[in-house]
Amino acid sequence: MIDLRFSESELARRREHIQAFIRDTVDAAGADGAVLGLSGGIDSTTVANLAVEELGAENVHGLVLPARVSSEENMSDAERVAVDLDIPYDVIEVEPIVDALLSAYPEAEGDHLAVGNARARTRAVLNYLVANHENRLVLGTGNRSEAAVGYFTKYGDGAVDCHPIGNLYKQQVRQVASSLGVPEGLVEKTPTAELWADQTDESELGFGYDTLDSILATHIDGPLSVTATSRLLEIDEETIERVRSMYEASEHKRNAPPAPEPLE
Repeated sequence: MIDLRFSESELARRREHIQAFIRDTVDAAGADGAVLGLSGGIDSTTVANLAVEELGAENVHGLVLPARVSSEENMSDAERVAVDLDIPYDVIEVEPIVDALLSAYPEAEGDHLAVGNARARTRAVLNYLVANHENRLVLGTGNRSEAAVGYFTKYGDGAVDCHPIGNLYKQQVRQVASSLGVPEGLVEKTPTAELWADQTDESELGFGYDTLDSILATHIDGPLSVTATSRLLEIDEETIERVRSMYEASEHKRNAPPAPEPLE
C-alpha cells in the first residue's frame, strides 16, 4: 500500500491550515462557535480536538446521539472525548425520533438502509437545532476517503456547514489525531457508522481503508491507469474498478442538487 502520511513539517502546516479554516469559517458566518456530533470514532474525535485548539473548549458544543444500534463502548468513548476536552456536551437519544418516523411510515420498518439513513438524518436535524439555537456552525467529520466513494448519508452526516478534515485521507486523519495526543486505542479503533447492528465500515466497503486510500491516491486522484495501479499496489483490477464505480456513482452526493440548464 501507499504511505500517505505527512512529514513532520507538513503535518504541522496541515494542522495550522485546518485550524485557520475552522476559525475563518466561524468568523465569516458571524457565529459564536461550533457544534459537532461525537461518535466515539477517530474522525469526530480529530475534528473536536482541532476545533478546541482553535476556538477554545467553551466555544465547541458536542452532541452524543445514541441510537438503538449504538454500542455502549462507542457512546462511552464519545463522552470520554468531551470530558477529556472539557467541552460542554449533551446526550440526546435518536431512536424515539426514528420510531416516530416509522410510525408515520411503517412500510420502511425492517429496511436497514432506509432506517439507518433516517438515523443519520435525525442526527443532522439535532445538530442544527442546537447550532441554530446557540448561533453556532455545524462542523462535519467526513474525510476525503469516504467522500470519494460516497460513504456517507446525503443530508445526514453530509449535512454540515464545513468539512475541516475533508481533504485528508483516512490514514492522514489517524496521523493528525496521533499528533493531537488522541489515545492510541481511539486512533486504531475499528471504524463504524453504526447505522445498523454489527455494521463496520470496512466490511461494508469490502476492503480496508489503507487499500481504499492507496487506490484513490494513485488512480482516482492520481494519474495511473487501472492496470498500472493494480501492478503497483498488487491489488486485483476488479477491486480498483469497484472503487472507480463507487466514485462515479456517488458524484451526486458531493455536488449541490442539480437544476435544468437555463433556457436561452
